[in-house]
Amino acid sequence: MKPWHSLEGKTIWVTGGAGYLGSAITIELDQQCAKVLCFDLAGKAEAFVRDQGLKRTVPLTLDVNDPAGLPAAVDALVSEHGLPDGVVHLATASSRGKSLEDLPADEFQRTFDQSLTPTFVFCRLLGERMKQRGHGSVVLFASMYGLVAPDPRIYHPPMTVNPIDYGAAKAALLQMSRYLAVHYGPSGVRFNCVTPGPFPNPSVQATYPSFIEDLNRKTALRRIGFNREIVGPTLFLLTDSASFVTGHSLVVDGGWTVW
Repeated sequence: MKPWHSLEGKTIWVTGGAGYLGSAITIELDQQCAKVLCFDLAGKAEAFVRDQGLKRTVPLTLDVNDPAGLPAAVDALVSEHGLPDGVVHLATASSRGKSLEDLPADEFQRTFDQSLTPTFVFCRLLGERMKQRGHGSVVLFASMYGLVAPDPRIYHPPMTVNPIDYGAAKAALLQMSRYLAVHYGPSGVRFNCVTPGPFPNPSVQATYPSFIEDLNRKTALRRIGFNREIVGPTLFLLTDSASFVTGHSLVVDGGWTVW
């Protein structure tokens, strides 16, 4: 018998798999799975897989923000690589650099059109296929800002406060995961969310040291998270360790939302 926490022999897809959080997940999956499909922007996944020397990871370009193109893309992927045992969906979208007062309505809506709606289409496509097979695990990525509002006091110029459309879309994603969990649960397909707290990428850490200090002070652990610390929670939800966990938001935030 295989260990209850094993991903041996599994195929896992990771969207946004070459990004700051996604890269740490992809690297670990490459060590544990039979095959990993790493999706990202044109050229990014290929460069990442090459630079990291990953052996079991297939780098692919996929526009996960295009709901119209997703059905044909998923059909082609399943035909070539088979139906995945698990999926980690990190891809997202939001407006940038606009204050609440200056954010146009069409840009607010665009975040939902480019993030939430494609996620719905993507999850339904996979859920329907996994339902026929009788098992599968989909891990979506929400955010602490889907649970609580950003604190404007820690965003000093030239920074702008984390945009309202981002948090609203992540809050909707949490509800979507619960709905999908209920709908596909009788077929053995699980939907969960990892809900990260402050995981600023290295560029932000280098450019805004005072912002990092403010983030540190707002967590119970008094520090930001590092991308390696998102790996364990994500893999837990993919494995049979979490076989009775669905519709759940696994908050990985250093205690940001506990006070």
